Amino acid sequence: MALPLSALEQSLNKRVDHMLKDRRVLHGTLSGFDEHMNLVLSEAVERTKDGDRSVGTVVLRGNNVVSISPK
Repeated sequence: MALPLSALEQSLNKRVDHMLKDRRVLHGTLSGFDEHMNLVLSEAVERTKDGDRSVGTVVLRGNNVVSISPK
């Protein structure tokens, strides 16, 4: 089983889906992260039941992320 930070390292500059605590899903390219698992996504798209919305570059606090899935 991979450790969380090494799994993030392997996902750098790749497309990933992020499920947030409020059940939103963000899809984008993982541009960076830190030891607290704060994440930087570029070319991010928010996916909701109403459709997709481009949000550009976003910074996510690590404690708001429920799961990360590589694409």
